[in-house]
Amino acid sequence: MSSEHAENAGPEHNEPEGAAPEAARTEPEGADAEAVESTDAEPAHLQDDAASDEASAPAADESADLWDVVVVGAGPAGASAAYAAAVAGRRVLLLEKSELPRYKTCGGGIIGPSRDSLPPGFELPLQDRVHAVTFSLDGRFARTRRSRRMLFGLINRPEFDAQLVEHAQKAGAELRTGATVTRVEQHGPAVPDRRTVAVVLADGETVLARAVVGADGSASRIGAHVGVKLGQVDLGLEAEIPVPPSVAEDWKGRVLIDWGPMPGSYGWVFPKGDTLTVGVISARGEGAATKRYMEDFVARLGLAGFEPTISSGHLTRCRTDDSPLSRGRVLVCGDAAGLLEPWTREGISYALRSGRLAGEWAVRVAESNDAVDARRQALNYAFAIKAGLGVEMAVGRRMLAVFERRPGLLHATITGLRPAWNAFADITRGSATLGAMVRSNGMARRALELLDKRMDTSSGVGPAGRGVSPRERAATGPEGAEGLEGAEGVEGAEGTEGTEGAAGTGTPEAPEKV
Repeated sequence: MSSEHAENAGPEHNEPEGAAPEAARTEPEGADAEAVESTDAEPAHLQDDAASDEASAPAADESADLWDVVVVGAGPAGASAAYAAAVAGRRVLLLEKSELPRYKTCGGGIIGPSRDSLPPGFELPLQDRVHAVTFSLDGRFARTRRSRRMLFGLINRPEFDAQLVEHAQKAGAELRTGATVTRVEQHGPAVPDRRTVAVVLADGETVLARAVVGADGSASRIGAHVGVKLGQVDLGLEAEIPVPPSVAEDWKGRVLIDWGPMPGSYGWVFPKGDTLTVGVISARGEGAATKRYMEDFVARLGLAGFEPTISSGHLTRCRTDDSPLSRGRVLVCGDAAGLLEPWTREGISYALRSGRLAGEWAVRVAESNDAVDARRQALNYAFAIKAGLGVEMAVGRRMLAVFERRPGLLHATITGLRPAWNAFADITRGSATLGAMVRSNGMARRALELLDKRMDTSSGVGPAGRGVSPRERAATGPEGAEGLEGAEGVEGAEGTEGTEGAAGTGTPEAPEKV
């Protein structure tokens, strides 16, 4: 429903050929790099005689402006990484190409995992608190589900991002805006030794660091350096529409999710005081159809007569299962790593969680005195990401595959079956994860396995050609997920508090009042 979008955006990723998959590990701590058959490997030209290069390389000039950690991009992922590294007592520089605050195309939904990943003392600048969701199927069969407890909150990204950066600064990170990064270098004349990374800015300045975190959005230059590979790209269109008080009151506390006309598409309405954030998303390559969906959606809602203050578009990108998360002393997180939920394309929680982990492991990389130890710490970061977010993404890909072919089935399930609505509510509140639910809840696991068979995804390719690998399917089963960290157990979806559903016979043109 929302995504962390491009910070310091550069050209789109170049997907290198022949990149090998990363090694799967169930224990992120204490990994022995030499005992692991690493497939998240550095390119050969960076590995040749690394140990001898370390020994013979001249020491870095300690009097130079050398940072422990440089973070590129000041969105939720970058700010979280900078905060995590700064609270560890390290010297941290946060680079952002824009002036803050700045607008980002994003629904702005803050679900439970996002809230739980915020720095201590962070007060969410909520514009609304959601207690009800109206679901519709391309404008038909609308039904509203309600909860006594808040499901999730809604924020404006400019305020939210700026507040995250302020917390990073209070922790000790230094912020530089108007700083566009053109590339990073881990060898060559700009790099004084093998323990140092050179971050080259557009004005020609070179910043030196012991470790770098790339959080520069979905068109990341740092991601291109690491070799991030993308398996799913979607186009999102969004408008910020001011509405009169009577219309705003109709939407207060309630959002709309409309399963759209193209495979995998959906639309949303998020109320934020006197403004409605209205958007749609669909697979890239369907630009004209996505634009028509947006126009029809706005008209159907009765909002065509209101002038948007902002109309924007953005590409969201999901990593492939074998995409690297590091190269040498450079880590990537958030959208720069292609980390977001494949089905809903929710990205803020993935940005916050991966950013925090990247900041923590970047500190360890910065402390590493040789290439072997730096490599070990980078692998541990990859293991930590895969044990938590990777499992959730694997289930999300399976859900997307079902949704692309049978949106009506999912609509009927979530609006007509109490356990399905309870599961939705638990996930949005953060008391459960989709991955944990599939692994630990027998009914949910069997239902997804049955849908897998009906979808004929045994070939490992989803209905829209977006891969669902057998490895991912196995990893989300009860055996393949044993021992993976970062996902809580769930007793079951039944019994969630306050999820009485109200049948709605109207359509979004006449939204049911909360």
